[in-house]
Amino acid sequence: MTARAGTPKDTFEYAVLRVVPRVERGESLNAGVLVYCRQRDYLGSRVHLDVDRLRALDPTADPAAITAALQASADVCSAAVASGAAGREALGSRFRWLTAPRSTVVQPGPVHTGLTADPEVEADRLLRLLVLPVTD
Repeated sequence: MTARAGTPKDTFEYAVLRVVPRVERGESLNAGVLVYCRQRDYLGSRVHLDVDRLRALDPTADPAAITAALQASADVCSAAVASGAAGREALGSRFRWLTAPRSTVVQPGPVHTGLTADPEVEADRLLRLLVLPVTD
């Protein structure tokens, strides 16, 4: 993303949400991004499950259950009522909780950093870059 001259940029952190349908095999596909920018008071997510790619990794995977798990992460980000106590934590605490390592079907990747003038736009860009299928 290119900022206009003079537009201040702030540090942000992000992690990719990976779907690991068979944890014992370690194969994964990217299915979302979490973006946190303390200076802009922003915590957001974007999720997209490519069911065809999921089926290629594990034909027995349950797309509805995986979509629900991805949505639960998005709910925590947005402080949705469905997120319960986790959604009422401070933004930084929620991001750290969501990015803590776990051995489940939906796993966070490592946390990376960058600079952005607009974390909302950055979340969209990262979804396109890291999650959505490449189109010609």
